[in-house]
Order: sequence, then C-alpha cells, then structure tokens
Amino acid sequence: MREEDRSVPRVLIVDDHPLFREGLKAALESTGGALVVAEATTGGEVPEAVAQHQPDVVVMDLSLPDVSGIEATRRLAEEHPGLPVLMLTMSDDDASLLAALQAGARGYVVKGAGSDEVLHALHTVAGGGAVIGSDIAARLSQLLSGNRQRDAEQLFPALTSREVEVLGLIARGYDNRRIARELVLSEKTVRNHITHVFDKLQVTSRAEAVARARDAGLGEDTSGH
Repeated sequence: MREEDRSVPRVLIVDDHPLFREGLKAALESTGGALVVAEATTGGEVPEAVAQHQPDVVVMDLSLPDVSGIEATRRLAEEHPGLPVLMLTMSDDDASLLAALQAGARGYVVKGAGSDEVLHALHTVAGGGAVIGSDIAARLSQLLSGNRQRDAEQLFPALTSREVEVLGLIARGYDNRRIARELVLSEKTVRNHITHVFDKLQVTSRAEAVARARDAGLGEDTSGH
C-alpha cells in the first residue's frame, strides 16, 4: 500500500474560484488518484505554498487576480525547475497555449475536461511527460511549429517574433496571400515583414530564406503529408 501512496501525486491547486477548487479537489481525490495538499488563490501565494507543502504537481489557472498564470508558471520554472505545472483553464486559444508551454508548463487542459482526463494529465506531467487536452490536440502541429519558432528566435535574434512567424510560413511554401490570411495581416504588411527578414538575414531570394529557415527547423510539414 505504501508504494501506491508514493505514486499518488501531491497537488497544489492555484485558482481564485472557491467552488471550482472544491469541485476539482473532490473529483481528483474521489478515485484516490491524487492528493490535494494545498490551494492558492493568487500567483503571489504560490511560492510559500510550494515551500510549505512540497507538491508534485501544480494545477494552474490562466486568469489570476494579481499576475497571469503564465507569469506565475514562468516564476515557478525559474525557482523550481523540476516542478511540473499543468494549466487548467477556460482559454483554448493558440496564443495562450503556446505562451503557457513557453513559460514552462508541462500540460494544458481546458476546464470542462472530465476528471479522468485531468487525472491522466496530472499523472503524465508528474511522471515527466507532457500532455495536451484532447479537445485541442488537433492543433498539435501548430504547437510544434510554435516550439520550433521559439528555437528559431534564439537562432535569429535579429528577427522579431512576427518576422520568425513569417519566415516559418515562407519555409512551408506559403505565398504572400496565404501568409496574410494565416496571420490576419494585409499583404502589404506581409511584404514589409519579408523585406525586413531578407535584410536582416542578408538574403536576396525566397529560396535562400527557406534554406536558412529549414536549417533552423522551421517550415517542416507536421501534418503527415
């Protein structure tokens, strides 16, 4: 029995809605699959709660009263790099998803997921894995592109994040019109970004830009075609 107890993740819930915390705690503990050892309502309470209760996993909401869950996750990643964070939030947009993962979150599940899915996610991140909720797993290729983009931003420090996005789409063979549609920009704005990319990379053609981008891991097709 002791071995089973050690395998049950100790959880800190960070959420400012008492009813949600109560419901989540009940759902997690009803099956014996997790033990909620502490709760926090703000990002500022997290460091003390972690120090005092030594959780195995932090379940973090995106919207907190003082700082965003993304900022709280970033601070945790700096102070406790081995402590996994699972985002459990109402927001399912790409920007929040990528920002959370780039801040160091190991998982991202949208509120409304079943308790089985949340428990599975908890055990996965506690075991060192990463998990994306089933309802947003279809956007995994965008996620991968986002992680490549972060790497590319380090390889191309002269480029802005938007310029790295444009470069990645060029590398995937998109023309200006499709890039404009993908990024919800005007074609004129896209042309301006491309001009800046070419200048900063000191290339004179799309082919050269594509070669540089693919060297950095951008533009690979993750859709299985």
